[in-house]
Amino acid sequence: MNMISLQDITVSFEGHVVLQNVSVDIGEGEAFVIVGPSGQGKTTLLKTMSGLVTPQNGKVFIEQQEWLTLSPKGRLPLLKKMGILFQKNALFDSLTCVENIIFPLTETTNLSESDIVKRAESFLEAVGIPHARDLYPDEISGGMQKRLGIARALALNPEIIFYDDPTAGLDPITSKKIIELIIDLKKKNKSTVVAVTNDMNRAFQLADRIAMVVDKKLVITGTPEETKYHKDPRVHQFIRGLLEGPLTAP
Repeated sequence: MNMISLQDITVSFEGHVVLQNVSVDIGEGEAFVIVGPSGQGKTTLLKTMSGLVTPQNGKVFIEQQEWLTLSPKGRLPLLKKMGILFQKNALFDSLTCVENIIFPLTETTNLSESDIVKRAESFLEAVGIPHARDLYPDEISGGMQKRLGIARALALNPEIIFYDDPTAGLDPITSKKIIELIIDLKKKNKSTVVAVTNDMNRAFQLADRIAMVVDKKLVITGTPEETKYHKDPRVHQFIRGLLEGPLTAP
């Protein structure tokens, strides 16, 4: 079953077209990774899939329900099945780590207070930062903040998780550990993952399938192995970080 389907999506801001006639199907349990040059629309595509950006044209299906035609009440059950990790983590600075996870649980579940605390603590444990329970976000490292963001995104047991550049600003070792954590939690929760990244090593580590946003289009490059040998010169240049090629042509 397809968890997410886009059909001929066009997104523009103030008359500037960012994505044009984009179509893609993402299957249940798939790890779908979006790569591409900066400023081409990767995050816009992610936000369109998650319902945060409304396209000018086309259709968005979540679990085979047409998102754009649903009422706010009709969208609610689907929203509860989604988790999002934003690039900047979007943590509450005035709340401790455990309170950051407790907040969405309090807002959206009927669990008792003690059960909410237990679940929040279990997710801090799952991402490897139980010792940071009572610290504030500005008292922990960037890698730990990222882990906290993941814990909060996963605390509601979402079936679909969107990660916007989950390893941005992290060193290579921490980045690799974060992706290992995402893969591990994906397997445990049997979730569908859509992730944006500029780091091809992490894309190859995480993805079942990769796609590249370039020139307002989405080029499906396939599995990591297929992507490495893709014939599109733009893909070839990007994944190898070459200075010369169609992406940098004057």
